Amino acid sequence: MSTDSRLSEPAHASPWASGLTVFAGTLMIIDGVFGVLTGITALLNDKIYVTTPGYVYAYDLTTWGWIHLLLGVLIGFAGVAVLRGQTWGRVTGMVMAGVSLIANFMFIPHYPVWSIVIIALDVAIIWALAVYRRDPV
Repeated sequence: MSTDSRLSEPAHASPWASGLTVFAGTLMIIDGVFGVLTGITALLNDKIYVTTPGYVYAYDLTTWGWIHLLLGVLIGFAGVAVLRGQTWGRVTGMVMAGVSLIANFMFIPHYPVWSIVIIALDVAIIWALAVYRRDPV
């Protein structure tokens, strides 16, 4: 009874896919740190941010601080999971980056340039996690 060596070997990720995974995981950790710092700033000294009267998503900046702090922690943990090769980390990372993207879109009137930078990071994270695939060697 012969065994085919291709069937007994585990599939390995291509260098391109591995590079994008490391890129996404690293960006997620950076995005998480930025979210935590933004949240702490909004909680401790919300006078830094601009207040926009009559804005549709006009939550108290303390609320925005907690939102950014929580999202930052969750994205950072998912980034560590992505770097460790966990499938749930990639799925969670895409979902959390999407939530972060929406939250930062709603936060644009308070800190426009920074929110747009974080939106761009979130788009890059979603792209890098979405194109990941395991290629057999």
